[in-house]
Amino acid sequence: MKGKLIHNLSANTLQLVANQAFGLLIFFVLSTGLDKNSFGQINLALAILLAVFNVLSFGIDQIIVRKIASGDNAEQLLSTYLFHVVISGCIFYGLLLIANWVFPQMLGDYKLLLLIGIGKVMLFFSTPFKQLTAGFEQFKLLARMSVISNIIRGLALLALVLLHSLALTYIVLIFIAGDTIEFLITIILFKYQLKIPIRLKFNSGQYFGLIRESMPQIGVVVFTSALARFDWIFIGLFVSSIKLAEYSFAYKVFETSTLPLLAIAPLLVPRFTQLLKDKGLPTADMHRLLRIEMITATLIALLLYLCWAPVVDVVTKGKYGAVNSSTILILSLSMPLLYFNNFLWSIGFAKGRLKMILGVITLTFVINVLGDVLLIPFFKNEGAAVAYLLAMLIQCYAYLKNNDEPGLSSVWESLFLCASCALIAGYIAMHVFTGVILIPLLALGIYLICLLLTKQLRVSDWKNVSALLS
Repeated sequence: MKGKLIHNLSANTLQLVANQAFGLLIFFVLSTGLDKNSFGQINLALAILLAVFNVLSFGIDQIIVRKIASGDNAEQLLSTYLFHVVISGCIFYGLLLIANWVFPQMLGDYKLLLLIGIGKVMLFFSTPFKQLTAGFEQFKLLARMSVISNIIRGLALLALVLLHSLALTYIVLIFIAGDTIEFLITIILFKYQLKIPIRLKFNSGQYFGLIRESMPQIGVVVFTSALARFDWIFIGLFVSSIKLAEYSFAYKVFETSTLPLLAIAPLLVPRFTQLLKDKGLPTADMHRLLRIEMITATLIALLLYLCWAPVVDVVTKGKYGAVNSSTILILSLSMPLLYFNNFLWSIGFAKGRLKMILGVITLTFVINVLGDVLLIPFFKNEGAAVAYLLAMLIQCYAYLKNNDEPGLSSVWESLFLCASCALIAGYIAMHVFTGVILIPLLALGIYLICLLLTKQLRVSDWKNVSALLS
């Protein structure tokens, strides 16, 4: 059983590392090779498309994972979800084409939506195959499906840099080609590895039954998608593409630094679902799991901030380092909250508490939007970061208030203690010591000592958590 955990976690981590590495390569090439205005326009188009296609999923993707983990008919689920993505994807892109034809001035400088949107439609079509693969916990196969686009785009962009031919037209063509090839290879891998028949068949009873089941999750997806990129879109539309370029750079690095969360999160829902189905959630092991997550999150947040300006200014030749120091500090403070909220969300989702989750996400969305509208006009990127931090704090409080597991009523203690240890370590290191290398190293040492004193760091935790997830 321990071998299964290592296999799943390593496969998922390998996929994430590859994706994040090539994603960073793509991001680095675009951010340093393009002017801030062009880089900001590309990020605005990607932010809009990401939000739209997340909404168009209707939350069915997570429902599919849970139903597959519960043993439902895979062929019927695939056919029903495939019908949904093909119809909704074609309708959206058709409306985009009609809008461009009838009102050619409406899209203005945002015609990148039409072009990059071609590839994103292809990726959207591949989601049913990936979600069924995740539901079967075939993470090695999922890894193969999910890295193709980024690898192609990263290598192609690197070739353009070496040939001194980095132009917007070529960049768009590379984005389309990478996404389309990933879609085609995903179908091939799915067909020959899982051997589930691929049929695009409409069954009204099954389809509307799936829609009804996902209704609460639709609201969650709408608000989560808007929450994830509303700040990008607001800055791009109402401030400037240059400020969006700066903010998106900081946010992308922050997002990439959550790699451990991205590795563990897909394992939680299927595992929690099975535990609840069999014997319930083991309280002590759940506390251990969260404690490990909190240590990981606060450590990464601490090092991210301490190393930010010296490293990023060297890498980007002064474009995105110091200018984003305040923004990355605020975003780093929200990192432990991301892990904590995902942990409680996974429990709620595994228990089918979709209405509760919808209420929490709705509240989070409202706080984030109000914060963006009120703060961004005055504080620009720092205002967006503060709005996000406040939204995550409110979400944390809401999940804790709605927690119905008596044994997990004190899980907030790990969040508080680990975050306090990181803040103390960072403050002492920055105000007592000097040196680009010395400060992070001493902060790390102080942080580990604080964790031992508060009994958050325990050698036995990993063994118990391995058994839990296996």
